[in-house]
Amino acid sequence: MSADFVPPIRSDLTGVASYGAPQLEVPARLNVNENPFSLPPELAEAMGAAVARAAIDLNRYPDRDAEGLRQELADYVAGESGVEVPAAQVWVANGSNEVMHHLFLAFGGPGRLAITFDPTYSMYPEYARDTFTDYETFERTDDFGIDVGAAVEVIGSRRPTLVLLTSPNNPTGTALPLSDIRTVADAALGAGAMVVVDEAYAEFRHDGVPSAVSLLDGYPNLVVTRTMSKAFALAGARVGYALVGDPRVVETLKVVRLPYHLSAVTQAVAVTALRHADVLQAQVALLRQERDALSAWLIGQGFTVAPSDANFILFGMFEDRARVWSGLLDRGVLIRQTGPDGWLRVSVGTPDENDMFRRALLATTSPDDDQPR
Repeated sequence: MSADFVPPIRSDLTGVASYGAPQLEVPARLNVNENPFSLPPELAEAMGAAVARAAIDLNRYPDRDAEGLRQELADYVAGESGVEVPAAQVWVANGSNEVMHHLFLAFGGPGRLAITFDPTYSMYPEYARDTFTDYETFERTDDFGIDVGAAVEVIGSRRPTLVLLTSPNNPTGTALPLSDIRTVADAALGAGAMVVVDEAYAEFRHDGVPSAVSLLDGYPNLVVTRTMSKAFALAGARVGYALVGDPRVVETLKVVRLPYHLSAVTQAVAVTALRHADVLQAQVALLRQERDALSAWLIGQGFTVAPSDANFILFGMFEDRARVWSGLLDRGVLIRQTGPDGWLRVSVGTPDENDMFRRALLATTSPDDDQPR
């Protein structure tokens, strides 16, 4: 290897660190919004059998368009949201990250603009960077909602091709009213823009909070993205999907995806999980209960808590959040420093992990400690 060689790295990538939260072996890992429950043994066994069947044909390329999996996803959404979406209007890829990357490849690019509303998911600017798409953010309101009037004005004046709405939002956990999404989608339709509603945490929303999937029939410019990482406890399998208002969107996403992008093993695992959705929904119900109980406890302790429809909670306010984060880590609890200054985000864990977090937080923020909270 020549010591004189300098790789011709793109200038916009020089010195940039890769995305990622700490992966540390601690008793309570509550920092990346994972489902804390292992898969039930009977489901793991069913997946193993499905993978064994798929393995026989691994010498062949997988179903390029994942048609069987897309139909299973359509059936699942019909049951979960009460909305019939044809399989031709479903897209699936390696996590909702790849789905979003496909959307930027298809509808972004040089000379095109994507807009969103901060604070929100920190990967969006990276999709824009990778696809040479211009990217602008606009502040959310004090309650982490969206000023719809201002959003409509921005869409009309800036003429983006992509408008990103996250509901429930990450890192705040707040859900957008359906009326707000509809108003933004109307403005975007008039401006020739796609609206992407990121619903990675949709299954954790409170009863009565509708999904943007219910708007697909009326908006050909609407895309709703979801993941199987959270509610289905499949973060390690990497399966995300999109539901679109116009089947031509799926045909375009096929153009920009890499060939055979979704392995036969991944497809087998995902189909099996969808056929056992009822088993996994019990985990979701418990996590929702734990979230609401933990939110109420934090409020009772005097913390400010953002209303959450996700499987995590944003709470504060802290003069020195880094000190609190470190104090929790010292006590075996890993959470996330993200979002606006002064806030921390905790993922909802198992009941035991949540109790460990409570004890660690009380110890870290004890009045006996002369450090600023």
